[in-house]
Amino acid sequence: MESSGVWESWSFSDHIGLKPNLVVSKKASSGATTHPDFCAGIISFLQEKGFENISIMEGSWVGDRTERAFKVCGYSTISKKYAVPLVDLQQDTSVFCEGSNGEYRICQSILELDRLINIPVLKGHCQTAMTCALKNLKGCIPNSEKQRYHREGLTQAIADLNEILQSDLILVDAKAGDPGFEEGGNPFTLNLFMAALDPVLLDTYACSLLGLKTSDVPYIKKAAALGVGSSTLSVDTLHALNKGEGLNNLQQSSLATGISGHIHEKGACSACFSSLTQALNQMQEENLPLPETVCIGQGFKKQTLDQPGVGDCLAGCASFVPGCPPEPSEIIHYLKNS
Repeated sequence: MESSGVWESWSFSDHIGLKPNLVVSKKASSGATTHPDFCAGIISFLQEKGFENISIMEGSWVGDRTERAFKVCGYSTISKKYAVPLVDLQQDTSVFCEGSNGEYRICQSILELDRLINIPVLKGHCQTAMTCALKNLKGCIPNSEKQRYHREGLTQAIADLNEILQSDLILVDAKAGDPGFEEGGNPFTLNLFMAALDPVLLDTYACSLLGLKTSDVPYIKKAAALGVGSSTLSVDTLHALNKGEGLNNLQQSSLATGISGHIHEKGACSACFSSLTQALNQMQEENLPLPETVCIGQGFKKQTLDQPGVGDCLAGCASFVPGCPPEPSEIIHYLKNS
């Protein structure tokens, strides 16, 4: 990285923010979160080069608390060892920022950085097929804005966010992410790490590693259309330093696709959708009958429906599973007895 010129315009006084993926309070071994040793290595490298003003910043998803994720995922230990503060973006103030398609709220602490290093996990996602560089910035917005993204549509919002908020460097943890599920549980060992300046190009390549086409992840093309980066891969854009492991054997998980026909979703937040996906998958594995249709999402608020519903947004249904989000076990119990 030293010879790439990345650091030439950086000042030792710059405030550098590291943005890992700590979407949920689960250890990296689950395939859900950025490995703490990877983040620690980046901090050690920066400090050895003379960069001292470093912070770790994250905002977990609506169904969890960042403070808990910092502890469970090993980042509280890193903070003490390297004297690097942790910034809980769920507790941060936010301001509106203007993009080509309107205004979006972004956490103030992120906007005050001089340099942003994006440290995502390469993994699958039950709503967007994949999550890597572009989607990882969703942790830089307040919970209310995350809910709005899901309510109004993730695809354009993720692209717009990356137009407004740009990473100075992207370092991807592809050591053992879960290829089918953002909450982990079935990690696949690749032993691969990636570096890039262009999040669109990186996500385009990441799609190929997961057996996906860019059309499966529509926010990639939308981000490219906004000038965030290029989605055109060529031999000149890839520089392999190692080959990783198991790339030829990696297949997209069928976790989400196998049960998608049973879910009627309108603007569901990731945590709630994840709980329902896990519940239906477990029922399928146990050969239990699946419901014909389960409704979920903010789009059903205040509506009266005959179908079963999941989450507090479905309180208007004749029957529903309460919670924001409910646990998978609670959903299974409800569906088995409804």
